[in-house]
Amino acid sequence: MRPKIIWLTTNSCAGDILSLLNARHPNFCQMAEDYFDFRFEPFTMAAEGDLALEPLAAALNGAAGEYILVVEGNIPTAAQGRYCVIAYRAGQPWTALEAVQELAAKARYVVAAGTCAAFGGPYAAHPNPTGAKPVSAVVPQKVINVPGCPVHPDWLAGTLYHLVAHGEPELDAYNRPLIYFGETVHDRCPRRADFENGNFASQPGEPGCLYRLGCKGPVTHADCPVRQWCGEHTNWPVGANTPCIGCASPEFPDGLSPFFEHLPDFKAPPLRLSADRAGLFTGALTALGIGAHLTANIATGRLAQTLKKARKGKTRTARALRKLLPRRLD
Repeated sequence: MRPKIIWLTTNSCAGDILSLLNARHPNFCQMAEDYFDFRFEPFTMAAEGDLALEPLAAALNGAAGEYILVVEGNIPTAAQGRYCVIAYRAGQPWTALEAVQELAAKARYVVAAGTCAAFGGPYAAHPNPTGAKPVSAVVPQKVINVPGCPVHPDWLAGTLYHLVAHGEPELDAYNRPLIYFGETVHDRCPRRADFENGNFASQPGEPGCLYRLGCKGPVTHADCPVRQWCGEHTNWPVGANTPCIGCASPEFPDGLSPFFEHLPDFKAPPLRLSADRAGLFTGALTALGIGAHLTANIATGRLAQTLKKARKGKTRTARALRKLLPRRLD
């Protein structure tokens, strides 16, 4: 029997299900016919009205642990959650907040698909009039976060396969699967040599390292440089000569904006560096500047929805700096 999946689309642009539909190996049809039983997915299902809601009612009335709940989008909490209504139940609006809380209580696993569901994302950006929050902020159950704006189909499908075949994958401090989010974009970037040699692009479209154009690779954990996008793995932002904007980061988008503006560098006293260390040290200072920028945003309230993770964010930036700084300055 194929494992059951209930997919709720809440406060979202539907970009994550569209991304999954671009999967190739296997494709979405293979997933739906051979691997998973999508009992509810509003973007692709043919049913509507009461007929469409029957699988949700069956899940709530059935035994616990019989399905995986996948949530795409964040959860509005203002106005009793009525900024996002899933359906009408017994003549009353059934909000995304109520639906997620009720379905998560009986799910075997809860998976947040995309940055909005995982961390708040664009739909929780300032000024956030709907009071939107990530899934983990509205349910007591553990939530496995698979971010990305949108999520890469491999990240989500691979996580679901792992849950079914092997159980919970190894997770980082943000509950992201380490297999996909264990290293920074900078760690695996093919332009790392340009960075270390001080070869920087001066405008989008040019070859060379893009950190001076606002690249957030040093503080973004994802395997985009080696996996690439989408189902056919043909390219990725830096490969197209445009900076990484950090869409898989907990601070996205407010804490990493403006996307194409170089964040301020830390001004260090004059140091004598060998040529092969110059780019490396400059990049380390830039990562420190990004960390300072994030801290400033937290202090001014721009990261209200991810405030509880600010300390972990600083720790992650510090780890990035330790990787970037040379052991000794020549």
